[in-house]
Formats: sequence, structure tokens, C-alpha cells
Amino acid sequence: MSLDQTAIFLGLLTAGGGITGYVRTGSIPSVVAGVTVGALYTLGGLRIRNGQPYGIELALLASLVLAGSSIPRAIKGGKPLPIGLSLIAVYGLYNFGVAFNNRR
Repeated sequence: MSLDQTAIFLGLLTAGGGITGYVRTGSIPSVVAGVTVGALYTLGGLRIRNGQPYGIELALLASLVLAGSSIPRAIKGGKPLPIGLSLIAVYGLYNFGVAFNNRR
């Protein structure tokens, strides 16, 4: 999967997860966080695809935000949802971090 496809996929996944969280529990923080992180990933992916600047940085920022919110919850609670979000965040951090580092 190319870098732009990865970012767009993670964007759809996180936005869809936030919307699902809202539908299931009525959690407004879930929908706001999911759609915001999803928008960052998607915007980054579209910028990467179109050769515009800051696409990798936006996707990396989305991964940092997701990691910052999910990893502490995964460590503290050990519940499946924060663990899954943490894995997504680490995957994004690795992929976009390597791409950012290689571009320099």
C-alpha cells in the first residue's frame, strides 16, 4: 500500500470508528476525536497524492495525536479499543516517521 493510500485508509478507519462510537454510545468526544484525526490523516494522504507540501507531516501529526490519546489509556486500562487505536497510531508513526526521515 502506498503512503497516500495508507493515510487515507487510516483516516477513514479513525473517522468511521469515531462515528461508530457516537452511534453506539452517544459519545460526542468519540465522534469529535475520530473525525478530527481522520480528517488530518485524509488531508495528509490527499496532499501526498497530489505532491503538495506537508502531507507527510499532517499524517504524522495525526498519528502523534492518536498515540498521545490512546497509548496511555491502553496502558492504564488494557481494554481492546485503546489497544487497537494504539496499534493504529504506532503503525502510522512508523510509516510516516520513516517517510519523513527519508525525505530529509
